[in-house]
Amino acid sequence: MELSERATATSNAIATVFEFFSGYRTGVEDRDVRADLTFGNPHEMPLPSLVSTIKARMEPRATNWFAYKTSEEEPCTVIADALTAELGLPFTPADIAMTQGAFGAIGLAFSLLLDPGEECIIPLPGWFCYGAMLRTRNAVPVQVPLAEGTFDLDVAAIEAAITPRTRIVVINTPHNPTGVIYGRARLEELAAMLTRKSAEIGRPIFILSDEPYRRIRFDGIAFTSPAAVYPHTLIDYSYGKILLAPGLRIGYLAINPLLSEAEKVALRSAAQPSQIGGGWNFPDAPLQYAVRDLETLSIDIAELQSKRDRLHGALTQWGYDMTRPDGTFYLWGRAPGGDSVNFTRRLREQGVFVMPGTLFDRPTDFRISLTGTAEMIEASLSAFHAAADG
Repeated sequence: MELSERATATSNAIATVFEFFSGYRTGVEDRDVRADLTFGNPHEMPLPSLVSTIKARMEPRATNWFAYKTSEEEPCTVIADALTAELGLPFTPADIAMTQGAFGAIGLAFSLLLDPGEECIIPLPGWFCYGAMLRTRNAVPVQVPLAEGTFDLDVAAIEAAITPRTRIVVINTPHNPTGVIYGRARLEELAAMLTRKSAEIGRPIFILSDEPYRRIRFDGIAFTSPAAVYPHTLIDYSYGKILLAPGLRIGYLAINPLLSEAEKVALRSAAQPSQIGGGWNFPDAPLQYAVRDLETLSIDIAELQSKRDRLHGALTQWGYDMTRPDGTFYLWGRAPGGDSVNFTRRLREQGVFVMPGTLFDRPTDFRISLTGTAEMIEASLSAFHAAADG
């Protein structure tokens, strides 16, 4: 059967991820798995407060409890108030579009801003779904490497990649997979460059600030959203990270209140039609009812930081070149010998699973998910030690 070019391009863009996801534990019995540290999935029962909140919102209180829902007024108000307090920007409920997680929010931003053939700059290494999401919209992903060694933003490299077709620059902070949080000074440098380049090409280049890990930060490190320094910024967010419940698909796209009124009106008016046309991209009704409570819930960040410290300390002691993450679920480092496929295969033989950097177009490196239990992390250490010599 002949598929659309769009479908073929999308499949090609995510083929490495699909191949890994479908086969990384093939032929391995569950009893032989010591630690699965691949994806950011839960390995313990969910927060009791999350369960009780969802149960309470499942009980109908009106005949229209399970009617069609778009971006409902109450959750949008709760989120606008929370964002105003958290980021210091004057958000209103009209600035919030409720979506099916950050996936839905990113897709909405792409649909609002990108025409076929237009370009979106994405970081390398970076989240492995941006490319596929762009290809399914007939847009063009343009990979730009982060600064070697630090994985900070390379503003000069971003500038060099900008063309008259550039419409969006994705900034993921805290960054998956490295855990780096970009400082205000670097974001201001980026903002100044994008302001200048936007004037040159005659239309604004937007930042999509991908912030699902915004509240998962270590060592008391501060966070600056690009929205605070660059008006042409949209923010996507997901509750699935802070709750460690990625199967609860609820998030939002926030329009920067610093945009001009005309720009805000245009984005607001186009959001809901785009969400409907894109396949009813709104969270389920009970999840929207629960937002006021979800805003106050969190996994134990201190415990996550403790797991980071345990793994980072052990691996660096054994000679691994690791990036110490400022936030997120992840630990990123260079595979001994520079071959992540061979390295992850050696770990797999000992029942330990991590993600090879090939999924991030960085075959020399690997990613560990810190969402494994403390027991799993302890059980993995001997395998990491044995594989340290490359």
